[in-house]
Amino acid sequence: MRGRAFRSGQSPEETLMQTASDQKVEHATIQYVPYSRLVLSPHNVRKKAPSGIEALAATIAEKGVLQNLVAHEMKGRGRVPKLGVCAGQRRLAALDLLFSQGRITKDYAVPVLSVSVGEAVAASLIENREREDMHIADECVAFKLLSEEGQSVAHIAALFKVPDVAVRRALKIANLSPALLGLLRDDKLDYEQAKVLVLADDHETQDRAWNDAQTPWLRRPEQLRQAITKAELDASENALAKFVGLDAYEAAGGYVRRDLFSDHQHAGYIEDSDLLHRLATDRLIELSQVVAQEGWEWVETRTRYDAQEMIRYGRIESKTRKPTKQEKAELAALTAARDEAQMSLDAYYDDEGIEVDDALEDRLTDTANAATHAMDQYAERFETFDAADMGQAGAYVYLDEDGQVCIERGLVRREDAAGQASSTSLGTGQKAIGARKPKERPLHGEKLCKRLTAHRTAAVQVEITQHPTVALAVLMHRMIPVVFDDVYGRTYVEYAVRIDVHTTRDALVSNADDMGDSLAWKALECERAKWASMLPKRTDELLAWLLQQDADVLSNLFAFCIASTVDGISPADRPHPVNELANMLELDFTHYWKATRAGYFDHVPKDRIASVVGEAVSPQVANELRAMKKGDAAAAAELRMTGSNWLPEVLSNREVPERVKYGRWDDEADAEDDEEDDEEADVGGMDGTLPNGEMEEAQVT
Repeated sequence: MRGRAFRSGQSPEETLMQTASDQKVEHATIQYVPYSRLVLSPHNVRKKAPSGIEALAATIAEKGVLQNLVAHEMKGRGRVPKLGVCAGQRRLAALDLLFSQGRITKDYAVPVLSVSVGEAVAASLIENREREDMHIADECVAFKLLSEEGQSVAHIAALFKVPDVAVRRALKIANLSPALLGLLRDDKLDYEQAKVLVLADDHETQDRAWNDAQTPWLRRPEQLRQAITKAELDASENALAKFVGLDAYEAAGGYVRRDLFSDHQHAGYIEDSDLLHRLATDRLIELSQVVAQEGWEWVETRTRYDAQEMIRYGRIESKTRKPTKQEKAELAALTAARDEAQMSLDAYYDDEGIEVDDALEDRLTDTANAATHAMDQYAERFETFDAADMGQAGAYVYLDEDGQVCIERGLVRREDAAGQASSTSLGTGQKAIGARKPKERPLHGEKLCKRLTAHRTAAVQVEITQHPTVALAVLMHRMIPVVFDDVYGRTYVEYAVRIDVHTTRDALVSNADDMGDSLAWKALECERAKWASMLPKRTDELLAWLLQQDADVLSNLFAFCIASTVDGISPADRPHPVNELANMLELDFTHYWKATRAGYFDHVPKDRIASVVGEAVSPQVANELRAMKKGDAAAAAELRMTGSNWLPEVLSNREVPERVKYGRWDDEADAEDDEEDDEEADVGGMDGTLPNGEMEEAQVT
């Protein structure tokens, strides 16, 4: 190779390329030589073994050698010298493979550019270093041209040794509008953005989605996806879509905007939500007919689980039968499958070195959820009910958030059981009232007091969830007098909130039918949903799970559990232990409760409505309300009271019960005080009643 000085401003690589180019012009020509003359050159700068030879060999067998090899003469004794391939090692390896398979012969013609030995290293370096990979836009368009020539997806995939889905994805990218395809070539639109834009098949929608997004933030893939899919349902996340299946939805005439670039089995966007809902409902109704044959009085279906609706129902008792040997074996298999699925998912999360693979994560998660659901369904087999009880109860067939069918059996509507419950309460109540003197009619009736104090309870609960230390103090406040009864034995403990492990969730809803609109209730339900998603599904896993959590998780979960047991519902406006918590927390009830028609004014006389408005707004407005009918006055009062922050006496009363003592101290110095305490005890009694003779229900149940 002739000596050559670098030109000013040229890199060594550019000089090498210019040298080779000049020499090709001077004397280099391409000739076809038999395959048998070709050997690997010692001057080839690429020493690493080539890869992807099988796919390249298949392409050469189909189309021939489309790009020439570069070779130089090798020294030897034969009359016809061998040619050392210094550029084209992969093509030579592919030819070697075809020859070993008997697919080409020794005289197979191969295009070769001959160079001198001195030029061999430069030619090898130029080809291997300066070669530029084909742009993704051009590659996708090339696939499209093959498709337009009549080549099938399967044929193209086999030709280039790639999966069918890779070809379909390339054809999808090639369907970008000409303008967007140009931006992709110029790297002004990246591949992730292109994958989202081709969710739209028509170029007009693609261009509009891109051009309407004027800022880089709006051109992020997730924002472009939202602009294209708009009100369509994401089938990969929608429970109804998982339940019905995209194939069944399309068979019924529904359109699915397919996402070829997702490996999720439900990848796509559903356009007709009404059709999807109808298909899901029809299928659930079919399943409910099977459940009805079990002997239930009624069976209803829901496309989603509504916790607030479900807690309005009571439940009949059930029994659990023992499994047979065959069922025990089935349980062992289900348990093994669940554990294996969970271990695989845990291993994926624990492997810090693994590359993030959303498709793999989705598959592992779906498998684990399905295995857990199978376990739950297995357990339901062993729950049995008395036939007579079933004739007065029913069941719900609904879908969970993963699109799995769930059945809630043994539900009793509260109105069905109200007659028996009310008659029992009436008998007890009449006996108690008969021994009392007539009382003055209270400002708020028992039902309204329970409604208002239910809201008071919810407000206290949601505040406690934010103060784990207060929750702990509430529990200890109740426990210490019991544990240290020798110290606190004379103290009447009903001044403290009562601790029993029973949630008051049902009581809040049953006593206040407007509870669902409460800010406190919404916050509590949001918190409940958060913890429910974190907790293990099986009780036998709960203790181990708790022991693995850090202190922050345990303290916050503890606060929520204690808060959920607080019961401040009272049938009368009187001092209540829950007020002590409200005072300590400096709770502002006006943040959680507003005077509305449904929540208050519909439940009091018109004179009371006018009195409240006169107090909170003005006497003139109150006089206007007195001239209206009750319903109109209640509606007008709600409007006039907006922003007043007025509270009824039941909620503004922050008094706590009096501390009452009973029994005798051992210390004789307090004998005189003891006699007074004994008299109070005789009045208050030791059966849990207060000195006024009424039972106090203040408790954390």
